[in-house]
Amino acid sequence: MHLLAVRGPFLLVAVALALVCGCAASSGADSRVNSRSGASSSVIPVVASTNVYGDVVEQIGGAKVKVVSLIGDPAQDPHSYEASTQNRLELSKAKVVVENGGGYDDFVGGMLRSVKNSSPTVIDAVQVSGKASGKATKAGGQLNEHVWYDLPTMGKLADRIAAALARAAPADSDVFRHNAETFKGRLAVLEKREKQVRAEHEGVAVAVTESVPLYMTDAMGLRNKTPAEFSQAVEEGSDVSPRSLQQTLALFTDQQVKALVYNKQTAGPQTEKVKAAAEDSGIPVVAVTETLPQGEDYISWMTAHIHALKSALDR
Repeated sequence: MHLLAVRGPFLLVAVALALVCGCAASSGADSRVNSRSGASSSVIPVVASTNVYGDVVEQIGGAKVKVVSLIGDPAQDPHSYEASTQNRLELSKAKVVVENGGGYDDFVGGMLRSVKNSSPTVIDAVQVSGKASGKATKAGGQLNEHVWYDLPTMGKLADRIAAALARAAPADSDVFRHNAETFKGRLAVLEKREKQVRAEHEGVAVAVTESVPLYMTDAMGLRNKTPAEFSQAVEEGSDVSPRSLQQTLALFTDQQVKALVYNKQTAGPQTEKVKAAAEDSGIPVVAVTETLPQGEDYISWMTAHIHALKSALDR
């Protein structure tokens, strides 16, 4: 107020200029905010068949990717998933698509073939694993398509995802490769834990309701004693024969196994009988799923599985 009295019109002009400049600066700031908001359209759109792969993409791409996971509900059985119109829309915009492959999520390929004017980089985890042409680890001698339980495969997949994102956004390639190396470092810690379990429990017999966790149990050196007919029928959603069911139940009543690894995402009357038989016989039950539970990322999820199985074996 005193300065106004002394400076008179000169200060009024200065104030006016300051206000104009302030408005210009404010307008420039708004422009930068809008530019950042607009930059969200420049992030790489990615579609993953499940939130397991979606999470891995997010760990490697960070803020540079926008990921849509088609299946994220732990209660949803991926084998029976039915694609929607919204799924097709997301796929039509994707620059990168990550699918499991191996017959697990065929709906992705079917939708991609129906989407016109779209040519994303498609990453097939089973193909990346190299297991489709190698030794099967699934009861019944077939391919075990649940390759996200195989830690070496997930390391290869991280590199493939980083390369695909780098092609889509070359300026950020160093970021993607750095994040992939960080992710693989965390995988290495988990692989070390699996080896520790192997050193302590190699050759110990376990049972599974289906083949989902077999890459993990194999890495730990555990023997799967589940009748192939039982786990195959459960996975295919067909009826288990009475003979196969009785053979499986005997694994627990006769104390032939140290633990049951139970896929709670595809539970049914027969797997519930098996679970009850294990519990009644004092055999620990280790629950696994095919998609990430809420609040988990891939590393914490796998860490929990390894810890739970080790604890069961240590009993």
